[in-house]
Amino acid sequence: MHLDPVALFWATARWEQVPLFVAALFVFLSQLSKTMIPLRALTMASNICFMGYYYLHGQYPIMVLHFGLLLLNSVRLHQMIKLVKRVRTAATGDHTMNWLKPYMRRRHCRAGQVLFRAGDVADRTYFIVSGRFRVTEIDVVLQAGDLVGELGLLRPGGRRGQSLECIADGDLLSIGYDQVQELYFQNPDFGFYFLRLATSRLFQNLETLQRQLAEARAAVAPQADAGQVSPAG
Repeated sequence: MHLDPVALFWATARWEQVPLFVAALFVFLSQLSKTMIPLRALTMASNICFMGYYYLHGQYPIMVLHFGLLLLNSVRLHQMIKLVKRVRTAATGDHTMNWLKPYMRRRHCRAGQVLFRAGDVADRTYFIVSGRFRVTEIDVVLQAGDLVGELGLLRPGGRRGQSLECIADGDLLSIGYDQVQELYFQNPDFGFYFLRLATSRLFQNLETLQRQLAEARAAVAPQADAGQVSPAG
């Protein structure tokens, strides 16, 4: 007599086995997950199902094992959710210098003093408290509230790409790259803050160069047109 495997399975299956099959389904789904939060949640669901199955069958040591795994996964899930919230807050929140000021040291500068030149080893970033400073190569004047020197941390070779000169007495706050790197790796909020700060500076520099290029072209255009005009006669 031919027996249908599916019919045979349902004929012999008991309701006590349902938690085991559901747990197996959650384990399979967790392996399909590409991110940690769904993986942890599905693993917790499988732990609960395994606990129910082993409780019904009186296998309490294994039930206790899955209870411990459930607690561990719940802690990891909470940490991951908290981390995601912090990263989202950092990505859209406050990007002022309040992050760095507690770690910075004050320095006074006098007019004519050169803080660094293009090609120097880059080891610090500066926040201008007062006075005026000029980025020599692109002739941009920086004032209180501006940050300068942070791109040296990301520049290949660790060298300065531009020079900074003090043109009016003022004060600076400075922080070393080693401390910036320490904050970056220890605090994901600061990591997002610094990346947004650096990219913002890159876009500002690009806009400045584009504006200067447009002004140079505008200044050259009338001269080129005049040179093309034939002398009367």
